[in-house]
Amino acid sequence: MFYVIFCGFIIGMNSLEKSPIILRRRNKLHSLVWFFLKMILWFNVISFVLVISYRFLPVPTTVTMISRSIALRKIVNYTWKSYDEISSWMPLALVANEDQNFPTHNGFDWKGISDAYAEQQAGTRFRGGSTISQQTAKNVFLWQGQSYLRKGIEVYYTFLIERLWTKERILEVYMNVAETGAETFGVEAASQKYFKKSAEQLTKEQAAQIAGIFPSPRKWNINNNSRKNRILKQMNNLGSGYLKKIEKEILHLWKE
Repeated sequence: MFYVIFCGFIIGMNSLEKSPIILRRRNKLHSLVWFFLKMILWFNVISFVLVISYRFLPVPTTVTMISRSIALRKIVNYTWKSYDEISSWMPLALVANEDQNFPTHNGFDWKGISDAYAEQQAGTRFRGGSTISQQTAKNVFLWQGQSYLRKGIEVYYTFLIERLWTKERILEVYMNVAETGAETFGVEAASQKYFKKSAEQLTKEQAAQIAGIFPSPRKWNINNNSRKNRILKQMNNLGSGYLKKIEKEILHLWKE
């Protein structure tokens, strides 16, 4: 009796699977899965091409630049400068202010992230845990704002640039595309705006002033002496040769 019931159940299931309704639903599911797989594939291909291209070419514009231009109804101030065309004090000031482990981490400062989370949970002064690499990935490839989706994609791009760019290139791009004031992007535009000179001519103190408004130029003032003095102290602690190692880094196609 049990055998007859079991055979009947199997036959019924086979008939059900061959019904037009089930077949249509299965085809729709397969189509949907295939669509998402193709989207993921194309996203990875385009991302890889962009990251490789921007390893060698100047970044022409970013989502943030475009959004600011639309909001202001004018072209933002942005001039690309190579690493060697920017005062050596500028990258040192940025690293001293934002990410002192930049030369040695793999794109993520886990201690900094842990400390930032602990401060947030304790309700004390909140600070971000993002590295310069993460800030660069966000500024070049993504939009501003807070969301788990954006943060997840940021991690992906950070992973790519840390392996396909040198540390010097990451700093070079960051110094050029980061927002540095109203209608202003990059240290060259900031230098012209605040000091009427090229970024190549920035003094140690002026570099510290510009670094003091990173990464929140709408929040911090260029003339904040307490922030400038704190950054100068950190620059002195690191020493002028702190970034020499990354400046001599050899370009490999894929970093180990």
